[in-house]
Amino acid sequence: MRKVAESTVRRLSLYLRFLEEFEGQGVETVSSGALASRGGTTSAQVRKDLSFFGSFGKRGLGYPVPELAGQLREILGLKRRYRVGMIGAGKIGSALVQYRGFRQRGFDIIAIFDSDPAKIGRQWNGLTVLDIASLEKEVARHPIDMAVLVTPAEAAQPVTDRLVELGVKAILNFAPAQLSVPDDVVVKTVNLALELETLSYALANR
Repeated sequence: MRKVAESTVRRLSLYLRFLEEFEGQGVETVSSGALASRGGTTSAQVRKDLSFFGSFGKRGLGYPVPELAGQLREILGLKRRYRVGMIGAGKIGSALVQYRGFRQRGFDIIAIFDSDPAKIGRQWNGLTVLDIASLEKEVARHPIDMAVLVTPAEAAQPVTDRLVELGVKAILNFAPAQLSVPDDVVVKTVNLALELETLSYALANR
């Protein structure tokens, strides 16, 4: 398979959400134009994105909604469940743990860690906040597929190094830090300030 750009994968995720909405409305087939209009792109872009992964639908007839949704779940790796560890029991971590959409998409937060004695032992959505000092022991007992980092900047790299040693290959980073990881570990950084700056640019240049 050809290397697929991250922007393409993001659009596939959007297409899946649109397809699920159409499915909920009882729509049986959908055109590339309908997906494009919902996603703010073009019919040609939709067809190109899907062409990376095979041939879907029939010209003039559109895409069967349930079938394409199932194929996109397969492509995006959503036919299985993922065990997720949350590192950081602050306000952002609390909001993420309570977000029901993760479980609905197959991402199960199974452990929360923090270094603050005032937070350790507290209950969050049925989970007990664990001491970060026990990370190795807990992950050895209950392996995780992904980690979500919601730590201060200075703690992010040391914790990442420990996660890498434990064999974690996927990290979603909310910490304001650039992480260094081996080539076989995937890190996605959510920079909230950067996102706000893009909104600021849009407002300033309307």
